[in-house]
Amino acid sequence: MALIEESGGINGFVNFAQNKIKLVRSKRSALMLSYIIGIVIFIESSITALIAGAVGKPLCDKYKIPYAKLAFVCDSTSAPVSSLIVLNGWGALLLGLISTQITLGVIDGDSVSILIDSLFYNFYAIVILLITFLSIYFNIDIGAMKNAKYIEPDLVANNTKKTSMYYMLVPIFLMIAFVFMFLYISGDGDILKGSGSTALFYTMLCTLGIMYIYYVSSKNMDSINFFKIALKGAQKLVPIASILLFAFAIGSVTTELKTGYYLASLANESLSIYLLAAVIFLLSSLMSFSTGTSWGTFSIMIPVAVPMAVGMDANISLAIGAVISGGIFGDHCSPISDTTIISAIASDCEVIEHVKTQLPYALLAGLISIALFILFSFI
Repeated sequence: MALIEESGGINGFVNFAQNKIKLVRSKRSALMLSYIIGIVIFIESSITALIAGAVGKPLCDKYKIPYAKLAFVCDSTSAPVSSLIVLNGWGALLLGLISTQITLGVIDGDSVSILIDSLFYNFYAIVILLITFLSIYFNIDIGAMKNAKYIEPDLVANNTKKTSMYYMLVPIFLMIAFVFMFLYISGDGDILKGSGSTALFYTMLCTLGIMYIYYVSSKNMDSINFFKIALKGAQKLVPIASILLFAFAIGSVTTELKTGYYLASLANESLSIYLLAAVIFLLSSLMSFSTGTSWGTFSIMIPVAVPMAVGMDANISLAIGAVISGGIFGDHCSPISDTTIISAIASDCEVIEHVKTQLPYALLAGLISIALFILFSFI
């Protein structure tokens, strides 16, 4: 992402969409372009928010659209999409957590199949994407969004560097293509049995290698600048990797302590099986909102929720789906979430304004999700 930004690929894409093919002709199409980009680019939630915001901001300036509305679109298509189309780091994390439960003997089956089944119960991500689409298409503003105003930005000097949208499109295409290829290779011809983490590792290595050849040969940047930018981008992931390391440790501890079975024994006495998924969703939401991290929530709650579902003879995929949905919901609402902050920064919107204007949409999607979890528990 750092290399794509520095290359000028995003600016080239905006210029192409706005001036060459006249793809954007109204406020609706301006926001819809960011929405579509948010869905198509599912590699990583931060990348999704950054690109959707970078593409949408110049269009918001042209059509006088409040930056808060753009931030809402960016945030609502970042983590939700990444958690639904899991050919990314999200999939690698979730596969690892589910595989751990299988290795420990808590559940049986294939981790990829269980994950795919769980995605159908990721109700919050599905509902918020639908609500976002409707709010754009019908220009629906609720709550604080009604009072959001467009603020004229300060004039800045134009960037004279020659840009091309292919500096953005080629790496994104390569990432998507390589993920499928390495899933096929690592799964011995079966994509569904491929290793998500292995596929992503080799995907990034190959993509960076081709980007180096492409950027340097086209004289977009020299070798020293390429590696300097790449390392700067990589450094931003060190804290995330550290959090995940400790999160996996916590997950193993809760499994060894049989926390899930203990909670299941308590739940059997006072909690109906039909409310289990809704309760898991609420617990995950509170944890994610408080910590600002959906990944940390997954790492802590899946080792708890799966044994609870096993102990109560409930639908395991529904329980995992509730954890994923709750993690996304809390992360979506939290003012300390990385995707919340990145979406606000990418859209040039104040973080607090973004949280206040987005919250009514998120709460509506959350209430619908609770109803769906209860309904599908009966089904």
